[in-house]
Amino acid sequence: MFEMRPDREAEVALVGRSNVGKSTLMREITGHSFDTGGKPGVTREPNHYDWAAEDFVITDLPGFGFMSGVDEDYREEIKTNIVQYLEEYADNVCVGVLVVDGKSVIDIIDRHSGPDEIPYDVEMFHFLRDLEIPVVVAVNKMDKVEDRDERLNELCDRLGLYPPWKQWQETIAPITAKRGQIEPLNEAVREHLHEQNRDDLFKFF
Repeated sequence: MFEMRPDREAEVALVGRSNVGKSTLMREITGHSFDTGGKPGVTREPNHYDWAAEDFVITDLPGFGFMSGVDEDYREEIKTNIVQYLEEYADNVCVGVLVVDGKSVIDIIDRHSGPDEIPYDVEMFHFLRDLEIPVVVAVNKMDKVEDRDERLNELCDRLGLYPPWKQWQETIAPITAKRGQIEPLNEAVREHLHEQNRDDLFKFF
């Protein structure tokens, strides 16, 4: 189980596969760089970022799913740790941000969909909802996607949300983190914070 969570009440947690841009997004939100490995799966403990005067922390959880050079037992252990962390702190997490790669997410979901298999991204989306954590899906790397609306509609369909995606703007946020284009995410997060009477946290988003 992960250790060393800062003693903060409110939290926004970033979850997602390896290499979808969580650390880049974390840097964009906080203005601070974090150690990220040169290859997927290097982040093995959560990155927490908190502010001295604020009762608030942003957490970048390690990537889950396939990682080259990382054996399956270890991948499963990380996934278990992520699940246990979210279960333990569900009451503290104001918003769960599920980060996906806009270019590849549909292919990955479809490749892992079958009678005995639920794709990690879909599973994590529903897991957060089961914990009653409001979810925003940050669809990253949208600068590489040509058929934008079609792709986002397909993603809604895979997640069990009725397309068109534009009616889910508090849930689906198309972004390009490395270009600093994250306003749809900020707006969605602020909407959920407002519902929880946490307008005081708007300044971070």
